[in-house]
Amino acid sequence: MGLYADRVERLDTENAFKVGPYIRMVEDAGHKVIKCNLGEPDFPVPEHIKTEVKRQLDLDNTHYVDPQGVLPFRETIAKQVSETRKIKVTPDRVVVFPGAKPPIGLCQQTYCNPGDEVIYPSPGFAIYESFTKYVDAKPVPLHLKEEEDFSFTGKELEALITNRTRLIYVCFPSNPTGGVATEDQLKDIASVIKKKCGENIRVYADEVYENILFDGYKHHSIASVPGMEKNTIIVSGASKSYSWTGGRIGWAVFPTTDEAQVFKNININYFSCVPGYNQMGAKVALESPESPKAIAKMVEAFKERRDVVVKGLNSIPGISCKNPKGAFYVFPNVKGVCQSMGAIDAFESLPRDVQAKTSPSTLLQMFLLFQYYVATMDRKSFCRIGTEGMHFLRISIATGIDDLKEAIKRIEKATQDKSGFAAFIKKGEHLY
Repeated sequence: MGLYADRVERLDTENAFKVGPYIRMVEDAGHKVIKCNLGEPDFPVPEHIKTEVKRQLDLDNTHYVDPQGVLPFRETIAKQVSETRKIKVTPDRVVVFPGAKPPIGLCQQTYCNPGDEVIYPSPGFAIYESFTKYVDAKPVPLHLKEEEDFSFTGKELEALITNRTRLIYVCFPSNPTGGVATEDQLKDIASVIKKKCGENIRVYADEVYENILFDGYKHHSIASVPGMEKNTIIVSGASKSYSWTGGRIGWAVFPTTDEAQVFKNININYFSCVPGYNQMGAKVALESPESPKAIAKMVEAFKERRDVVVKGLNSIPGISCKNPKGAFYVFPNVKGVCQSMGAIDAFESLPRDVQAKTSPSTLLQMFLLFQYYVATMDRKSFCRIGTEGMHFLRISIATGIDDLKEAIKRIEKATQDKSGFAAFIKKGEHLY
């Protein structure tokens, strides 16, 4: 009998955190690493939010609170979602979680039996795929095409739906690609779901980047399409919009009050509750007229960085990069560089057990970190099933523009260092 349950072997991780020890290793060797790996805005939490959290601490709001979420905050969430999605939401359908990540896996635990199927976008947030395997469900990737701006149609979704489908993940604006859905696109997707899916299938609408949009694009929710509210779980949070990743405040609006009660009970079993002082700070974040100003300032900075980074990447031979419409990432195609530097050949020459842990873009990612001190993320960090032959990096633009400009210079220099790459591969360290 082994020490660990079998399911532990099936659980992957989020590589944006996994690469942290590598970064520290490089920094401990005396090098400045430009961190383009984590999806964390480099702005402070707006002052009006911090002031409210401090006030709540002074009020001794530091004890157990309602495991579903404190009622004043749930009322604010219900009002905000009702107004922005043009649907009627009541507080008894809202559940507050420690961040917007827990509902991803908890929904799979709640709605899926072993062998049930979960459809999710790929590239997409890694937890969609890894947690599916953890609960012994079947992951069904919906591969997003670069030539379609990393989006998808109802027809593409329809081909994947079976009588075992239980959850369908939809994420707009998208991590890692910055894709944004149009109203017509969501209507097309919704029409397929209504035609092909029964009343017990749930659509998981991951909308945590809802406020980070460029070039006049607006956020549209699939829950707003007539007939979809009864099937859709709307998930968002405070981490991205308010640069408050450490606050761990997320929320979900469930189709029914019964489902909300189920997840309240899950919260009791896992977390007890989310700190009341942070919930009340997030209430102010959603309500205050100061918040749109703070968000707009951050988005404008992200747009300036996006324009600089996309232009810089597209000037490098062997790299092409789409212009993201939202979120704060760019997702360049590095196939040409992988070919010219020998990363594809190097990958194919590796032992099978090493190949299973890496990819050509992973080799490029690690070369950039250990030799040129730029931290990026590889394609397989964003769901890996069926990604052979796909060569991309994710670069977070949630870092200062001067650092991003320097990162582009380092990446360009690295792509010209074929001999340095060969030596890195020959050394055989840090290949994944």
